[in-house]
Amino acid sequence: MSILFTDVYVYDDASVAGMFGPTDVLVSGDRIAVVGTDARRRFLTDGTPVHGEPHREIAGGSRHVLVPGLINAHFHSPANHMKGSMPSLPLELFMLFESPADPELTPTPREAYLRTMLAALEMLRSGTTAVQDDAFLMPYPTPEIIDAVMQAYADAGIRASVALDQPELPEAQKLPYLRTSADAELAAALDAPAPLDAAGLLDAYDYLFERWHGAENGRLTAAVSISAPQRVSPEYFGALDDLSRAHAVPLFAHMLETKAQRTLMTEQPRFTGRSLVRYTAELGLLSERMNVIHAVWVDDVDLELIAQAGSTIAHNPVSNLRLGSGVAPYRRMLELGIPVSLGVDEAVCDDSVNLWGVVKTAGLVHNVSGLDSDLWPTAGEVLDSLWRGGAAALLRSDDLGAVDEGRLADLALLDLHSAAFTPFNDLRGQLVYCEQGASVRLTMVGGRVVFENGSITTVDETGLLDEARELFARKLPVIERARQAAQPLVTPYQAMVRTAAAAEVGMNRWIGLP
Repeated sequence: MSILFTDVYVYDDASVAGMFGPTDVLVSGDRIAVVGTDARRRFLTDGTPVHGEPHREIAGGSRHVLVPGLINAHFHSPANHMKGSMPSLPLELFMLFESPADPELTPTPREAYLRTMLAALEMLRSGTTAVQDDAFLMPYPTPEIIDAVMQAYADAGIRASVALDQPELPEAQKLPYLRTSADAELAAALDAPAPLDAAGLLDAYDYLFERWHGAENGRLTAAVSISAPQRVSPEYFGALDDLSRAHAVPLFAHMLETKAQRTLMTEQPRFTGRSLVRYTAELGLLSERMNVIHAVWVDDVDLELIAQAGSTIAHNPVSNLRLGSGVAPYRRMLELGIPVSLGVDEAVCDDSVNLWGVVKTAGLVHNVSGLDSDLWPTAGEVLDSLWRGGAAALLRSDDLGAVDEGRLADLALLDLHSAAFTPFNDLRGQLVYCEQGASVRLTMVGGRVVFENGSITTVDETGLLDEARELFARKLPVIERARQAAQPLVTPYQAMVRTAAAAEVGMNRWIGLP
């Protein structure tokens, strides 16, 4: 099937105006075939429709701009149904209530399908066409739950790269300071083994790759995740790196999101004074396939190692604010040539899956860095992180992130006569600071229109939302009971966070301190 966009402006990061046109863009199959005046002739003369499907023309009327589909480079789908339900807390406390260990919270496949679908629908509505889902499937991944998550992405029509974010070590080896305030009951809990060992997790990965990697004409792919270096053994880390290399897929690794994680270098003997980044580099596992997620409490040595390895950093500014993690050194990352992508993180610490809020926050929060205003992010740099950085995170720099001939047709069509662009002053500035997703008129993934004129075209959105409301309303009391059961852990975990906050680590990533 061919789709011709006529009389549209086209986003162009190389031009002064940020766009050119009006012009035409021809999509053939899943790729952008022609950008420019030849598109209309090719559309009228090339071939016959595939499988009898008619060709289609979409008129831009010289009032729409075609931009690359947004790329959500870091996300956790299992908390989609809990947005707005949590107070702001430091990550280590937040996680006690976000995913409490309660057998009654083990999801059915239908629950896993619906909670995944909730985010997919919201992303498609706001122009996000690709997502990297670092899925923590509690208590551990099973084939049925993996199938449910992947089937939701398949049905929705979004491009998704999915990994299994599961720790493999006991809690005591993942956090600092807890031993000092642990009674016998807490000590036993801290030493309890992870729900599934490395062999079991590798079996789950075998299933994910065999069943889903490359499914839906390559739209669905597998990735791998260690969760974080402190949460896994070097042996398991190495096994996942081997898997990443063999399949040429990203490896997700949360690193130095919080100050408590920075203190691990001195408070966990196995790190022998090394930051998590340096520890990973010295294991030989910091690579061009790695997504270093967050990277808030990094120093220059860490960033230089990341740059030398060719890794990408996934920046999650809304989540970092919600959890009080701090402000990442974005300018220094760019100065070192590190590709930086943007992510929502998860719906329970962003409270939406609308990437436009992340874009705006990335354009604003670094203005309080104390740097000279000439070093604050420009709108163009933020959009470069959104698109080119996102494509780099997916290891798809040649396929995604630009409206160019030969690239995958992952596109969003925005109305320039909407409130965000009226009056029209500067495309880049209004994309970053004004757009909230309301201007998106059409979303296309791999040449297929998946959202248009206010409606998802792939599934019965109304029916799915009705079902999700009813199902998760019944689940809410169980979630609340599980959170109440986690309350006894607050005191020791709060003590850990406060001890870490008072530690001297040679840097500060918080604002507003004297």
